[in-house]
Amino acid sequence: MLRSYVKRTGHFTGAQKKAYETLSGEYLIPVPDENKTALNDDGYLDFKRIFNNSNDVIMEIGFGCGAATVQIALNNPLINYLGIEVHKPGIGHLLSEIKKNNLSNIRIIEYDAAFVVCTMIARASLDAVHIFFPDPWPKKKHQKRRLVTRPFTKYLAGCLKEGGYIYMVTDWEDYSIHALKELSLTESLKNAYDGFAKPCAWRPKTRFEQKGLDKEHEIRELFFIKGR
Repeated sequence: MLRSYVKRTGHFTGAQKKAYETLSGEYLIPVPDENKTALNDDGYLDFKRIFNNSNDVIMEIGFGCGAATVQIALNNPLINYLGIEVHKPGIGHLLSEIKKNNLSNIRIIEYDAAFVVCTMIARASLDAVHIFFPDPWPKKKHQKRRLVTRPFTKYLAGCLKEGGYIYMVTDWEDYSIHALKELSLTESLKNAYDGFAKPCAWRPKTRFEQKGLDKEHEIRELFFIKGR
């Protein structure tokens, strides 16, 4: 499966670097996990061991700087959040916020989401997947790298429990149309709306969302539920 991201170096501030260096061991899940510190006997992530509880688990792919992740986790302390990101400054920022807010319900994987979903997440083990403003890959020759595309959507659906959901938000019109089609054609997923979804009041506005609004892009949301 093609990578759906490009590693961007960005500016690693002193605070972000310090947080990354001092807190990674506590909040980052190792990949590969050769000693099975976070895996069960079948080789999949053991959420009960990772979070030290049996609460619901929501996975967020591409959390950026993690501002929305932190706010959602603060508002829902009895839900566990697994964030996947490859941008080190963003990871460092989220780690700093986790420590500052004394959050115990967030863990991070610094790796390719396609690999994690297809090889590390057990079937029917997630309660939801959040994908907020994924890389739109606007050039036509690159659009095959878009994350919300079959067969990846099939793997995502397989990771969801019955009744679990996929919630995607984008400010790119053609990506939203593409994603709507791909999710609609994914077996076991049902659109909760007739087309695009209504905004969820609990979702905080992200920096990428504001950038889209500044460009006068329309924000489009998709909400699909796993059902028989």
